Amino acid sequence: MTAVALRPVEPADSPRLLEWRNQPDVARWMYTDHVISAEEHARWFAAALADPSRRYWIIELGGAPVGLANLYDISPANRKTSWAYYLASPAVRGKGVGAFVEFWVIEHVFGDLGLNKLCCEVLVENEAVWKIHESFGFRREALFRHHVWKAGRPLDVIALGLLAEDWAAVRTASAERLRAKGYAVQ
Repeated sequence: MTAVALRPVEPADSPRLLEWRNQPDVARWMYTDHVISAEEHARWFAAALADPSRRYWIIELGGAPVGLANLYDISPANRKTSWAYYLASPAVRGKGVGAFVEFWVIEHVFGDLGLNKLCCEVLVENEAVWKIHESFGFRREALFRHHVWKAGRPLDVIALGLLAEDWAAVRTASAERLRAKGYAVQ
């Protein structure tokens, strides 16, 4: 079985996250594309860990840190949250790690947190990621035209949503796909 785990972000992870976030292969899919300074990162990191409407996890493969997953805008009153993730290590991309993380986060949101909706936004050009979301039952809910500017040009963003009832309809098939790839899921 492939050993992927998510553990809460700790203060010692801060330098690694700054390094990862400034990698061109990670930054190209984010809403901002400037190089993040140590000071800017320190402000973000302190605010992120202190905000109860956010949760962050380090993605580990075989005990080695390879990426970040997070929830943001956690709203128990509205029974929804949004999420994002990235794999910083190019060596693990395309091996099903992202699919495992997706399954884990969805299970956490609908099971542990008892929410009803999970949302995300993806640059239209990031086809691999919006397709993986759709394969887990996410549905396109909006197209935000010229939503962000990167490298001096406007980019469109796809907004996707997954309801607990949508997940119930695809969960078994999603788990079977992951087990077929060697991932341990219930």
